[in-house]
Amino acid sequence: MKKIIGILTAAVMIFAFTSGSYSAADKTELKFNEGKFKILVLSDTQDDHHPAPDMVNLITKAIEEADPDLIVFTGDLVEDSRAFDIGSDDEPFKEGVVVKKGGEIDRDKTYANVEAASKIVLDVFEASGVPFATVQGNNDYKVGVTNEEWLEIYSRYSNSLAFDESDDAEGRIDYHLEIKGSDGSDKFNLWIMDTGRYGINDDQINWYKKKSTELTQNNAGTPVPAIAFQHIQADDIGNLFTECSPFDEGARAKGLKFYRLDPERAAGYNFFAYAPCEPTYEFKAWKEQGDVIGAYFGHQHIEGFTGTCDGIEMGFTYGCEMAKTGPYGYRLITLDENNPAEYENTLYTYEGSVKTGNARFEKQDDTPYKDYGDSPLKYILGIGNFACSMISVIIDFFASL
Repeated sequence: MKKIIGILTAAVMIFAFTSGSYSAADKTELKFNEGKFKILVLSDTQDDHHPAPDMVNLITKAIEEADPDLIVFTGDLVEDSRAFDIGSDDEPFKEGVVVKKGGEIDRDKTYANVEAASKIVLDVFEASGVPFATVQGNNDYKVGVTNEEWLEIYSRYSNSLAFDESDDAEGRIDYHLEIKGSDGSDKFNLWIMDTGRYGINDDQINWYKKKSTELTQNNAGTPVPAIAFQHIQADDIGNLFTECSPFDEGARAKGLKFYRLDPERAAGYNFFAYAPCEPTYEFKAWKEQGDVIGAYFGHQHIEGFTGTCDGIEMGFTYGCEMAKTGPYGYRLITLDENNPAEYENTLYTYEGSVKTGNARFEKQDDTPYKDYGDSPLKYILGIGNFACSMISVIIDFFASL
């Protein structure tokens, strides 16, 4: 495992945070290790101060097995409130950190729960010694904790890289992290974007464009290859889907139509369908700047797929919250210093449980849809696909309410 960042670095970090003159370079320098750089992507632990043992085991075991150079957590560190869970922890039928009094959030009690719940996850990150970057999720906003308070929580951890670099009116936590090559030059860049409760705003995109331009100018006019991480997906994820028949494998309802992952450009597991759309302002900015080659999202928990649209790879990473149904898992991205645009990207699913003693990870097999030609099996399976499609109509209806 990577060496734990020293006490001196932590002192510098705390001073920089309080002085308001902080930059990512003040904490630690990210750099390629023997030509490789591994990024472990985790998302949606979305737990409370009574953590699920399998959630803690998942993130602990993922770090141990992936042995990453950086952890990127793509949002929803805590759960705000839910009336019941599925018996995943020692507090049955209740999930969440929010405490209400007279219909309003009790700030003191809720904040104490947020601190306790956050500490459970962030302690695992700190113990690993691996630098980690955090993305704000919509549930992190729902608990009534300000972004200034979240930054104070993150600042307690010596290997946290979180800080606020953008100047959007809402005070969202956006920043970038540079990965140095063996020659000291900027070989790769990471955009850490805060989608708030509903998505990216125009101020943030304008900040990204301005900062991206600066990085390009500092790199002799050549865009620095980059990956964007955010919690809520860009609508462009729908362009990895294609309209299909309800009898097709993988068909899911969206509105009055059926879609599935386009086998020519994407593979993986999807529970919902996402409709194709015109390029968003954010996607257009990525293309205009010419730096973003990948974008990865959390938020949806049970989605684990990857695909490429107009030269940009996009995908969902599974969540880690055990109070919701699986799949659960993580994503591992391995960058190559000599060919940063051609990185390895693999999803792993968490199988078994701590209770049964068989908890483990399995590499996801992103096998394309099978082609049965005109065999009788095609029509038999088509009936089953149609049944799944009809169920997805009901699911999509209630999800839209």
